[in-house]
Amino acid sequence: MFQTMPFRSLSLRTLGLVCYLVLGHWSLAAAEPLTLHLRSRQETAAGSGRFHAITKDAEWNPSETAIVVCDMWDDHTCPNAAQRVAQMAPRMNEVLKAARKRGVLIIHCPSDTMAFYKDHPGRKLALAAPPVATERPLIRWCYLDKEREGQLPIDDSDPCDCARTWKKGDPYPWTRQIATLEIMDGDAITDSVEAYYLMRQRGIKNLIVMGVHTNMCVLGRPFSIRQMVYQGMNVALMRDLTDTMYNPAQAPFVSHFTGTDLVVQHIERFWCPSLTSGDFLDGKEYRFPADTRPTVAILLGEEEYQTANTLPKFAAEELGKDYQVPLIFLDETSQARFKGLDAVASADLLLISARRRPLPPAELAVIKKHVSAGKPVIGIRTASHAFHLRNQPPPAGLADWPTLDADVFGGSYTNHHAPRLKATIWPLAAAREHSMLKGISSTEFPGGGGLYQTAPLAAGATELLRGKVEGVAEEQPVAWTFRRADGGQSFYTSLGHPADFERTEFRTLLKNALAQLTRP
Repeated sequence: MFQTMPFRSLSLRTLGLVCYLVLGHWSLAAAEPLTLHLRSRQETAAGSGRFHAITKDAEWNPSETAIVVCDMWDDHTCPNAAQRVAQMAPRMNEVLKAARKRGVLIIHCPSDTMAFYKDHPGRKLALAAPPVATERPLIRWCYLDKEREGQLPIDDSDPCDCARTWKKGDPYPWTRQIATLEIMDGDAITDSVEAYYLMRQRGIKNLIVMGVHTNMCVLGRPFSIRQMVYQGMNVALMRDLTDTMYNPAQAPFVSHFTGTDLVVQHIERFWCPSLTSGDFLDGKEYRFPADTRPTVAILLGEEEYQTANTLPKFAAEELGKDYQVPLIFLDETSQARFKGLDAVASADLLLISARRRPLPPAELAVIKKHVSAGKPVIGIRTASHAFHLRNQPPPAGLADWPTLDADVFGGSYTNHHAPRLKATIWPLAAAREHSMLKGISSTEFPGGGGLYQTAPLAAGATELLRGKVEGVAEEQPVAWTFRRADGGQSFYTSLGHPADFERTEFRTLLKNALAQLTRP
């Protein structure tokens, strides 16, 4: 029978072995790498002006990683900005707890408030870091690098999105970091080059930046993105725990939260990748309570009708106030893959504009999963034959979906009339009061390109627009809704030629369909 050995009888060698095993296990656990999902922007082809959103897994050593908390003040000159800081602070504090537990260095950087912290151990820790040589001088504020990044995608010349009583020349209202963020033993406090000195002293190579404001301090401070990238640091922005100073009354006249998205995308293109708080917590992305925008993922994989140009332009001009819109472009090097397809997993609606693109089975499965979950789908023009070739099997290693038209849209596409035959489109009389036709007043309007042959429609389809071409008696459905077998709802229109995007009727139809399917 096994008997426990009295503690006093353990030899020093045995005790040493036990301590080695226990401490060794703790050391291995502490050294477990951080697994991060870093998103960056890569141009689809040189000079295209279109960018893939590419997420790659990375492993960072916690002992070589720091988090900078940028200007999370207790108050602000803009009341809405102060409110958003207070809203995201609890989530941020949980991230800091988790990171601290993993061995990440936390550096609190509430600028212009060092007097409040003059006797704090964290302040003394930062002050004790010895100066080091830098790749280029660290300065109080690093302005826009026009040669590298051009211009910011938002006009922030009048950045507050609400009324404020603070006037230029008044003292700033902040006095400290917001109290929600705990400053613990081992954390540092600074608002200057001391942050970099401390990171060098500790052997820090990786930096995660969170806080406010994305278009200002997060880019410009001496401890933040531009200057740390200049110093050769491996930098990433925590994109869901940041906020812009942006007023939707300024260009590009989008929602405040879309303004933040645009600045994040700018940073991902020109400065560093981004990640979300979910990498440290629950896998989820934080959203502000007022950010109720549905996510509309747009899949762009056809060349005949140039929707890789027309749809992004339409989204920028028409959707920025109401939707979050990830654009998913075809990989031009393979012509059979989409980069950034992970955006479909979190999308509320999928808009498809693709033509005869069999895909790797795993990619097609992502799209089918969206559909089978009962989520809404919109298809335009070639979406009826998005993922299969005409009368031939897919190439080796790829999968197709020949029944997509019937399964998802309830259509029966076979061909199209010659573009030289003038097409006329009109709303069905029985559908005039349908919400998707609101604001479409024309009795008839021309259709661009060749009219698609889509009849007959399946049971469960509600036809909205019909069309015909000159010299042919047979009429064709042009736009309809469809209740799918999985319970989800789809909308399809055979319009989508570049000329259609120039017409108010088509743009209104698309906006109406998005509104109804995302906010039923």
